[in-house]
Amino acid sequence: QVQLVESGGGLVQTGDSLRLSCTASGPNFDVYAVGWFRQAPGKERDFVSTITWSGGSTYYADSVKGRFTISRDKAKNTMYLQMNSLKPEDTAVYFCAAIPWGPQIGKVEVEYNQAEYDYWGQGTQVTVSS
Repeated sequence: QVQLVESGGGLVQTGDSLRLSCTASGPNFDVYAVGWFRQAPGKERDFVSTITWSGGSTYYADSVKGRFTISRDKAKNTMYLQMNSLKPEDTAVYFCAAIPWGPQIGKVEVEYNQAEYDYWGQGTQVTVSS
């Protein structure tokens, strides 16, 4: 059973930086992709970024490209989202998620649809004040 625990959210000002962490426990994550989604009040949960655990390939939503960086530390079983140049529109609850992925299981296309992710963390609030 995969378990994901996020941390690192908080209240910051426009232009500030914040780093979110997602610590994972469970089976071999080399056959998973892990990512971040966010949900603002009254809106749907949107894709932010994802990384393939084994190869480290990264993918981003257009709205965060050039500002956010996703990474993972295999030794710590932890994924990070470095968020720079934050804007008020980045305000949301950020969720860590995992999905089985990899050529070993015949899945090589990146999944951007939150409904396809099997495992979720509890979420961490990020608030950016103007």
